[in-house]
Amino acid sequence: MNETLITLERVSKVYQVGEENFTALNDVSLKVEKGAFMSFVGPSGSGKTTLLNLIGGLDRPTTGKVFFKVASLESMSREQLAAYRRENIGFIFQTYNLLPVYSVYENILFPLLLNGLKESHVRERVENMVAKVGLMDQIKKKPAQLSGGQCQRVAIARALVKDPLLILADEPTANLDSENSHQILRLMQELNHEYKAAVIFSTHDEKVTRYIRREVRLEDGRVSWDESRNGAEIET
Repeated sequence: MNETLITLERVSKVYQVGEENFTALNDVSLKVEKGAFMSFVGPSGSGKTTLLNLIGGLDRPTTGKVFFKVASLESMSREQLAAYRRENIGFIFQTYNLLPVYSVYENILFPLLLNGLKESHVRERVENMVAKVGLMDQIKKKPAQLSGGQCQRVAIARALVKDPLLILADEPTANLDSENSHQILRLMQELNHEYKAAVIFSTHDEKVTRYIRREVRLEDGRVSWDESRNGAEIET
């Protein structure tokens, strides 16, 4: 039986918009197992990104509880939540969020420096991750010199280099063409298989459904279905 990584218990999130309240999530309960490869899908405003933000400790629920293993995120201070993210979670964003003045190598090195590691101790790890995403010939280039697909590969390497237990990917293929989208999804599938980090996508992209092994659909802040599937076979 797989270890449960994330548990949400009757989670709701209400935002105040002007003088009115907007319910982004409404009584959501679910579990995410270690090594999962899954997606939150649904129309804009359905609660996908809000759910990622709660799991990532970037926001707190209005009611309900979010657990990482047995630790309640609600009981953590701001500093403890920052440490939770640094030590356990890799983030991949639609707009890449790379540091423009840093090279490919430096962008991937950066989260390890934040965790207090010395470059001399992790140089080989960073270079190995650059090789894993196929960018050794671009290692000294800066983001402005790369294509969108290459930038997203850097973002994937940056998320994985610290060996997280969970990767949260918010619309990672939204700015990519079809060919690059499939390349990125195959790469993430292979790296999920190799590194065993759980991956949760938030996405509108129907191409993602070819690859994931579980799909959770959200409508009006509620889970409308939660379905397991085989996903595309990894090419060998």
